[in-house]
Amino acid sequence: MGRPIVAIVGRPNVGKSTLFNRLAGRRIAIVEDKPGVTRDRIYAEGEWLNNYYTLIDTGGIEPKSDNLILSKMRQQAEIAIETADVIIFMVDGSQGLTATDREVADMLRKSNKNVLLVANKVDSHLIPESIYEFYELGLGEPVTISAGHGHGIGDMLDRVIEYFPEDKDTEYDDDIVKVAVIGKPNAGKSSLINKILGEERVIVSDIPGTTRDAIDTPFEVGEDKYVFIDTAGMRKKKRVNENVERYSVIRSLAAIERADVCLIVIDAKEGLTDQDKKIAGYAHENGKASIIIANKWDLVDKDNNTYRDYEKEIRNGLSFMFYAPFLIISALTGQRVNKIIDLIKLVANNHSLRITTGILNDIIGEAVLMNQPPSDKGKRLKIFYGTQVRARPPKFVIFINDKELMHFSYQRYLENQLRQSFGFEGTPIRFEFKEKGE
Repeated sequence: MGRPIVAIVGRPNVGKSTLFNRLAGRRIAIVEDKPGVTRDRIYAEGEWLNNYYTLIDTGGIEPKSDNLILSKMRQQAEIAIETADVIIFMVDGSQGLTATDREVADMLRKSNKNVLLVANKVDSHLIPESIYEFYELGLGEPVTISAGHGHGIGDMLDRVIEYFPEDKDTEYDDDIVKVAVIGKPNAGKSSLINKILGEERVIVSDIPGTTRDAIDTPFEVGEDKYVFIDTAGMRKKKRVNENVERYSVIRSLAAIERADVCLIVIDAKEGLTDQDKKIAGYAHENGKASIIIANKWDLVDKDNNTYRDYEKEIRNGLSFMFYAPFLIISALTGQRVNKIIDLIKLVANNHSLRITTGILNDIIGEAVLMNQPPSDKGKRLKIFYGTQVRARPPKFVIFINDKELMHFSYQRYLENQLRQSFGFEGTPIRFEFKEKGE
């Protein structure tokens, strides 16, 4: 399901990051503490009164000199306007209105998006005179908060959730596999979709505007139904171009949330980049089934070892996604494109796989017999039983005697045993360990 997206926009030093961190709080869930899983956060999951949303930080853009402020602010506002359902426009209540605030307000007013004007750094109930200057922006009454001290945050969030679309979750039937095609601009995402649809000749229709300008393309192969969520239709505005990486990552995130399967498309000619790793990391952390696809293989100079060396490089760079199938293709020539649909079907089935409690515990029992659990200071880990609590992705709760004794290496061993027995190719697996009585 696609959660509403809330973006924080404002000039430097008004407190955007402070608000972002306060709203994110401890909800920023690093699912696995492994090398390669992205830590450079530009988003977090938030919740207020059982309303769940995705929070986007457009910050991290600190101009080096005053004459860059306006151009940088335009980029931030462009990103928010393109992707957000609600925009928190943050100003400094203690300083009053500035020319830069006016510039951004002009853009936001023209966007036709829901904009909430928030005056930060108001630490008391005594409203400073400078607050009244903000009324001239034409964005309504400013909500006063102190992000640093937490004052007024609840009132602000009450206003934010009023703007959430009632029909946000445009969902398809459960039997339709939603496939997000994600990756950097110019990796060949649109060409790949067109090639797949052209070869299968099964396109049903184009439904424009389902969410945030993404084009949803339903199609069928035999009895199986799919829909492509294409993130490729990015508007190439001059203002966005300079900041194209951050924008494309945010856009990918919106598609990842709605998808069952992610096709992570990498430009084989360019090789794996940090941005590719970041996008793949979001798919992994969101628990999506994934396939790694290196496109434009026809442009790569090759010898006998090129394929082997290239796959090794990709696998090392995306080591946290060891479970994902890897495919080298050319959308231009059609090389190996015909294998993609079969892979999508495989990983989607594995993503939805459920294992009965009896069979799961037989496998855990065999695993324990083959490799004794670790011990510490004379106390040995005991595994009582396990059960699968959900699919998409498969999640298992394992009851044990002491969580301190469950080392990461033994968790990986149990995961490997499950993968040996059931495959689970293409999908992450989640574990939660509980002590009896929890």
